[in-house]
Amino acid sequence: MSVLNEYFALANGVQIHKVAFGTWQIPDGADTYDSVTHALKSGYRHIDTARAYGNEASVGRAVRDSGIPRDEIFITTKLPAQIKDYEAAKASFEESSSLLGLGPVDLYLIHAPWPWEERGKDCAEGNQAVWRAMEEFYTAGRIRSIGVSNFSVADLESLKQTAQVQPMVNQIRWFIGYTQDETTAYCKAHDILVEGYSPLATGAILDNPEVGRIAEKYGKSVAQVCIRYLLEKDVLPLPKSVTPSRIVENAEVDFTISAEDLAFLDGLKDTNA
Repeated sequence: MSVLNEYFALANGVQIHKVAFGTWQIPDGADTYDSVTHALKSGYRHIDTARAYGNEASVGRAVRDSGIPRDEIFITTKLPAQIKDYEAAKASFEESSSLLGLGPVDLYLIHAPWPWEERGKDCAEGNQAVWRAMEEFYTAGRIRSIGVSNFSVADLESLKQTAQVQPMVNQIRWFIGYTQDETTAYCKAHDILVEGYSPLATGAILDNPEVGRIAEKYGKSVAQVCIRYLLEKDVLPLPKSVTPSRIVENAEVDFTISAEDLAFLDGLKDTNA
């Protein structure tokens, strides 16, 4: 069975496909429509977007035009990082929902604990306010699961103080040499699935000779080893590409990395240099 047909189970029992097709930095229109269409034809069933990406409409259109039953596809989108107000959060979700045009959203995330232009700012009260709006949509059945992105342990602990429903996912930057061990351990201890974006270190890792040697040993590409590494760590990878051959290649990760080689990869640092 292909890894594209395998699942993680979220804390509420919702099944989430183990590999997602990411759409960050793919322009709205033909680029997004064509890449999502090809991903779906290649077997992907989990598509990750965000209001901030500006491509939700094209994602939704590609899914609708695919002919694949809606309940077989898992859709993630995100509340913009700068929104830290209850009413604004509700309005933004309605906008995303309308643009996607796919009915209930499978996973909805707070994109970051602070506005991107104010990274590190204390927005605890704002996060608690928008989480309350998300909980209401979740309870109403308009969102099947809720979570966060780019949250540290402190951010998660702050949210927990007022949350009625605990986050089910934390989507964070995660790749060989950058595994955010403290946050990852906290999430696993609290039944929060870790999703890893930029599993290829935004391309920086592709020329790493040490990872290259491991890839050669398995007869795989560096990208495939990087994506498989996340799966071996029970982290959900979000590879992204607009190149049809790479979209397919990134999903051909049905192999196992030995414990010895995993330990070697664990020891690598600065792969994003």
